[in-house]
Amino acid sequence: MEKERFTITKKAGIYGMIGNILLLILKGMVGFLTHSQAMIADAFNSAGDIFASLMTFIGNKIASEPNDEDHNFGHGKAEYLFSMFIGISMILVASKLLYDSAMTFIIGSDLQFSWSLLFVCAVTIITKFSLFLYTKHSYQLHKNILLEANMKDHRNDCIVTSFTLLSSIFTLFHVFWLDSIVGFGISIWICYTGITIFMESYRVLMDISVDEKTKDVILNLARVYPEIKSIQNFSSSPVGAKYTIFLTICVDGNMSTFESHKLADDLEKTVSTLDIVYKTIVHVEPV
Repeated sequence: MEKERFTITKKAGIYGMIGNILLLILKGMVGFLTHSQAMIADAFNSAGDIFASLMTFIGNKIASEPNDEDHNFGHGKAEYLFSMFIGISMILVASKLLYDSAMTFIIGSDLQFSWSLLFVCAVTIITKFSLFLYTKHSYQLHKNILLEANMKDHRNDCIVTSFTLLSSIFTLFHVFWLDSIVGFGISIWICYTGITIFMESYRVLMDISVDEKTKDVILNLARVYPEIKSIQNFSSSPVGAKYTIFLTICVDGNMSTFESHKLADDLEKTVSTLDIVYKTIVHVEPV
């Protein structure tokens, strides 16, 4: 299952890079030839997408490495580290585009209408929507944050390019100011998405705990054992898309060491059957 998860994420990264490189070339050529600020912003967005796909590929490769003596819980956090890089790149690109769009709106633009603008928008929407459907399906199966970041990126590109298409159509009627407004809106959208991805990754890297619903499920599994008098401590630490669970259980002080350790082993196996659990560590305390 884990091997399939990493394989699918690797494919998503490769497909994303190929698609975005082709779109970057198309958008860049047409954007600079027609002086369309919205298309230029869209081209920069594609450049950011290439970086995002590259980070997905590298992060997934590192995260797929098994645990070793230096990394006892594996390399799963690489997913979140590299998704954070994706978020930062989006924020930086958005800041530059925001400035350029504002200056074009104030100073004016020499935008020229071209049917090639409409063609590139149509190609982009079709390509990105196809990539969105693929990554969405993969994310629903494997819940990889790198896939989620790419899924959101492809979805955003469909929306962004739809507005670019709208601004291009308006130039037919000599409405040129909308191009700068769309470029401005694209920048805000990219920045918002980047901040969202960054914060989600940051929370995991700062060892956010499992949600309350999952915690209750785990505690209820422990309460099934009548030998457990109470649960003294519960903590968790994220490892990639999963969590390591730490439990301290209290048992009768007269219970033998063998029986208490067997109880701990049984509980560890039970909790570790949950898909979200990477490993369970149970400590026994006599009362």
